[in-house]
Amino acid sequence: MNRLADATSPYLLQHASNPVDWWPWGEDAFAEARRRDVPILLSIGYSACHWCHVMAHESFEDEATAALINEKFVAVKVDREERPDVDAVYMEATVAMNNGQGGWPMTVFATPDGEPFHCGTYYPAEAHHGMPSFRQLMYAVDVAWRDRNDEVRRAGTQIAASLAAPRELHAGGEVPTAADLDLAVARLAQDYDPANGGFGTAPKFPPSMVLEFLLRQYARTEDDTALEIARNTCEAMARGGIYDQLGGGFARYSVDAEWVVPHFEKMLYDNAQLIRVYTHLWRATGSEFARRIALGTADFVVRELRTPEGAFASALDADSLDGEGKSVEGAFYAWTPAELTEVLGAEDGAWAAELFGVTEDGTFEHGTSVLRLAEDPDDVERFESVRERLLAARDLRPRPGRDDKVVAAWNGLAIAALAEAGTLFSRPDLLDAALAAADLLLAVHLGGDEDDELGDRLVRTSRDGRPGPNAGVLEDYADVAEGFLALYAVTSDDAWLTFAGVLVDVVLGHFVDEDGALYDTADDAEELFRRPQDPTDGVTPSGWTGAAGALLGYAAYLGSPEHRDAAGRALGIVRVLAGRSPRSIGWGLAVAEAWLDGPREIAVVGPRDDDATWALYLTALMSTAPGAVVAMGDPTDESPMPLLRDRPLVDGRPAAYVCRHFTCDAPVTDPEQLAEQILAKAVATA
Repeated sequence: MNRLADATSPYLLQHASNPVDWWPWGEDAFAEARRRDVPILLSIGYSACHWCHVMAHESFEDEATAALINEKFVAVKVDREERPDVDAVYMEATVAMNNGQGGWPMTVFATPDGEPFHCGTYYPAEAHHGMPSFRQLMYAVDVAWRDRNDEVRRAGTQIAASLAAPRELHAGGEVPTAADLDLAVARLAQDYDPANGGFGTAPKFPPSMVLEFLLRQYARTEDDTALEIARNTCEAMARGGIYDQLGGGFARYSVDAEWVVPHFEKMLYDNAQLIRVYTHLWRATGSEFARRIALGTADFVVRELRTPEGAFASALDADSLDGEGKSVEGAFYAWTPAELTEVLGAEDGAWAAELFGVTEDGTFEHGTSVLRLAEDPDDVERFESVRERLLAARDLRPRPGRDDKVVAAWNGLAIAALAEAGTLFSRPDLLDAALAAADLLLAVHLGGDEDDELGDRLVRTSRDGRPGPNAGVLEDYADVAEGFLALYAVTSDDAWLTFAGVLVDVVLGHFVDEDGALYDTADDAEELFRRPQDPTDGVTPSGWTGAAGALLGYAAYLGSPEHRDAAGRALGIVRVLAGRSPRSIGWGLAVAEAWLDGPREIAVVGPRDDDATWALYLTALMSTAPGAVVAMGDPTDESPMPLLRDRPLVDGRPAAYVCRHFTCDAPVTDPEQLAEQILAKAVATA
C-alpha cells in the first residue's frame, strides 16, 4: 500500500495499492519534488469516472509505467470531488492549453511550486490517432525538464501568472430586469431541440437549473414557451435511456442527442436537482408522470445512495462486471431480447422488448440495449409485474461500485429535494431521510468542540461518519444553507433557520470581497496559484449563484437588508450572461426570478395542532411563486421569526398573510382564497 492508504476518499483508496508511489495533495509532496528537483505529476479524477478507471488499469497498475513515474516525478493523486478548488485551477490551465478542451482524468505536469507547464486528460498506454502514449509523454517531459529547465520553469510561471490575473466579473452591477429574463428565455428557445428535448446536440446533460428557471419564469409570467420547453425536456429525459426505467434515477448524461444511451454513472447531485425539478413540474401542472419520476428518483436516492450514518453517498460507478468477469461500462443496466425472455418468459419477454425498445441489433454495445419507455402501457398491472421481475433479476448481477463519501454541498441539494418531495407528496419517509442527512451534516461536517457545540465552518466531505481533511468551499455553505432553509419551510422548526443563518454569515465574512464578488474558497483557505472564482453554473449551481439564492431566501425570512443587498450584488453577473449564455447561468436566472417576484413571503399563523392551520400551510407550500418563503407558527409562541411577528389570527381562526418585503395583503382564512391571492399576485407582477 502507498501513501493513499489512509485517505478518506474512495477514489484515492482505489489507487492505494498501485505500484505508483502516490502522494496525497499537500506541502509534503511539493517539498519532496523540490528536494529531488523533479516535476510534479498531478492526476485528478473521481471514483465514478470511466476513463479514470481505464487509465488506472492501463498505466497506474502497470509495473513498468509505475517505475518510470516513480523515477522521474513526484506523483500526486487528487479526488476532484474532495478538492474542487485544486480541480478548478488546474482545469482552467488544462482548458487554456488545449483549445478549450478538458475533462477527467486530468493529467498535469507542474513545477515543484505547483505551476503547470503541460496539461492534458486521458493518455493511452499505446500511441494511436496522433496521441502519444503516456510513457512517450513522460519521457518527453523528463527530457525537457533536464535539458531546458529554465525554459520549462519560466513557462509554468507565466501560465500561472496569466491565470491569476484579475478579471472583471461584474459583481455589484444591476440585478436582472424582467426584460433580461425574457431575453434569456428567447435565447434558450433558439438552442432548444424541439424534436428531442434539451438544448444543443450530443452529448446532452440534464439541464436541471435551466429547467427550474423556466418553471419559475412560467409561474411569474404564464409564458407557455417556458413551460413547454421544460415539460417536453422533462418527458424526453424520463422516457429515454438516461432514466433508469427499472430502478429510478438518472445517469449523468446522454452520449447522443435523443437521450438513448447514457454515460451510466449516477451522481447524487444530478438526482437531487432532478427530484426538485420534477416535483416542481408536478406542482405547476399536476402531471402524474412528473410525480412518478420525482418519486422514482427520490426512492432511488434513498435506497441506493443512503449511507449507514444517514447521509447520501456521492455516486454509483458507470462500470460493473459482465458475465465474463470483465469491468464493462453499463453492464448492470443493458439487456438483450434473450435476457428478457429468460427472466419473463416468451410472451412477456417479447412484450417487454417492444415496450422498452430492446432490439436484436441493440441500441448500446455488443447487441445490448438500454431500456427506454416511449409511452406508458395501457396494462399498468402487467407493466409493474414485468418491471419488478426485471429489477429482481438485475439485482442478482454484479453491482456498480459506490463512492460512499459524503459531500456537504450535494447532501444540501438532496436535503432540499427530499424535504419538498416528502412534504408535497405526503411521503414522511422522504422527509425523515432529509432530516437524518441534515443531522449528519450538523454532527460531522459542522461539528464543534469536544462539548459537542456546533462550529461555524463546514468540512467538505466525510466517510463512515468521519470528517475528511478538507475545508468546505463556497458551494458547500450555499447548498447546505439551501437545504436547511427548505427544512425550515416544511417543518417550521426554528433551529434550521438558525443553522442556515450561521452558514450564510460565514459566506459574508469569508467568501465575499468589497465589491460583492464571491470566491470559491474562504479568505483563510490554502493558497493556490490563484484563488478560484467562477460564477457560472456547471452540473451544480456555482457557489456564487447558490450563495445568491441562499442569501435571498434567508433575507426574506428575516427581513435583513444586509443579506438581501449581498444577494443583489451577486446577481449582477446574471444580467451580463442572461442574453449571452443563459445555459451557463441557469440557477442564477432562477434566483433572479425569485428576486423579481420579491420573493413572496407567506406567513401562516395558527395552532400547530389545528387542521385549518395545516390546510393553509400546505396551500402555501404548493405555491409556485418563484423562490417563495413559507413560515408557520402559533401566534401564542414567542417566535424569533420576524415574518411571523404581529400576524394575529382573524376572528380567532388561523390565517395566512401574503407579503413582499414584509408589506402584506389582507389576511385570508380559506385555503382557496390563499391560492387565488398568490396566483393573482403572480399575474400582477408579470
